[in-house]
Amino acid sequence: MAGKNQHVVPHANGWAVRGAGNNRVTSVHQTQREANEQARDIAQNQSSEVLIHGRNGRIRERNSYGNDPFPPKG
Repeated sequence: MAGKNQHVVPHANGWAVRGAGNNRVTSVHQTQREANEQARDIAQNQSSEVLIHGRNGRIRERNSYGNDPFPPKG
């Protein structure tokens, strides 16, 4: 079974990683890059996805590290 998707979201102290459906953040980082790396590590371990949000809160990128429901063809 796949784990929770990880969201990289803006936070008062920089950027945070939050598991899907969680009220509390998993970790807080000074830069978005650091938060992305942490979220990627968690997603790879849990075979889930990383959803990266912009400062406006909208999803701007997503990366799958598990069973991709829409794998590339070819």
